[in-house]
Amino acid sequence: MKYYLFIDETGDHGLTKIDINFPIFLLSGILIKNNELIHLELLLTKLKMKYWSTESLILHSREIRKCSNEYKILLDEDLKNQFYKDLNQLISRSKFLIIPSGINKVTYIENYGLLTDDPYEICISKLIDSVLTKFKHQKNQARELQIILEKRGNKEDQKLALHLSKIILNGTLNHPISNSKNVIIDYEFKHKKENINGLQLADLIAYPIAKFMLNQSIHNPAFDIISNKIFLSTSKILIT
Repeated sequence: MKYYLFIDETGDHGLTKIDINFPIFLLSGILIKNNELIHLELLLTKLKMKYWSTESLILHSREIRKCSNEYKILLDEDLKNQFYKDLNQLISRSKFLIIPSGINKVTYIENYGLLTDDPYEICISKLIDSVLTKFKHQKNQARELQIILEKRGNKEDQKLALHLSKIILNGTLNHPISNSKNVIIDYEFKHKKENINGLQLADLIAYPIAKFMLNQSIHNPAFDIISNKIFLSTSKILIT
């Protein structure tokens, strides 16, 4: 059986500059079976056609929240409410798992200092480890895992590709390769303009999770919609 893991981020993974109002860096992973991905892509295409009359639109969380650029139509409050209603129904009715991993940079530096490993690599290792934990319950079933990431730059992509290659070769901390021989892992980087719906969904979901991890007492209806799809308990999302 083939699975896709789409990964996008919210926040800045660098430790030298910290926005004290949003010190969270978080990777959002969308784990979905091949047949369910076909269904999800169809639904997202219909959503884009309904509101923008084109399937080439790239959904972007930050611009949607700010109603900027192509999303200025959402300044119409009634239209915005209907769009969110449709988007929430799409997410609720689609079959996928959310596997997040992140850090609070303030507490992370307090615990490990500035001379730690790359937080992006640490978070992606934890994320893939969680996927393999989910697969562990399907011992007799061979799986293919295709990891899809958005391109960030040649230097960053090469560094991350080396890290992912090491995971494929050796496994993760809790799932060494000797225990994961029936899982075939591959990865690829995609440019934003390639309009990958799975990456756009990962982007839309990342911010509500990070916002919840920052302050769980604030009303967060977007998180309420996705909470039952999150594989990990909320206490295990941030690496401490």
